[in-house]
Amino acid sequence: MADPARIKTESNSEKSLAARKSPKTEDTEEVPVTSDADTESKDPSSQSLKREQDSVAGEDEDEGTSGQPASKKLKVEPEKKKEKRQKVDEDEIQKMQVLVSSFSEEQLNRYEMYRRSAFPKAAIKRLIQSITGSSVSQNVVIAMSGISKVFAGEIVEEALDVCEKWGDTPPLQPKHMREAVRRLKSREQIPNTKHKNILFH
Repeated sequence: MADPARIKTESNSEKSLAARKSPKTEDTEEVPVTSDADTESKDPSSQSLKREQDSVAGEDEDEGTSGQPASKKLKVEPEKKKEKRQKVDEDEIQKMQVLVSSFSEEQLNRYEMYRRSAFPKAAIKRLIQSITGSSVSQNVVIAMSGISKVFAGEIVEEALDVCEKWGDTPPLQPKHMREAVRRLKSREQIPNTKHKNILFH
């Protein structure tokens, strides 16, 4: 005749083995299967297992100080960040409106031309593809076009400073542009492609 205690532990191990083999999803937690016979038994290992599960359940409930689970907290934080960004954007728009309203007619025309100017996307795309040797997405083309516009603006700004220092009047001439590029390279704001730093002598 079989020992009843051994049969119970074997059936428990079969159940736990089946529970381990069953696929788990992210939304479900593993809940141990207990029968009336299991709860009646005074096995110390099953009691410690039950205590561990109770403590894990208690930790799940105490995840947030506000009583919210961590997943809900993560959703709340981006909403706060979005509100903050919107507030900052609204402030910047308001400041720009005040600035633009104080422009003279000449400054307003220059600002409009600056806003409208852009490098042709097709030419930028061809240039990037010829350098990298692979196709690029539209987002990369837009980003490079914007960076190129900023770069050209920095050179023109420096060239205007050069023109003013030399006592010349605009329009800019090639000598002003060349001097602006030379100055930016000397300040290391433009990478110097021809000069190579020698690391070891």
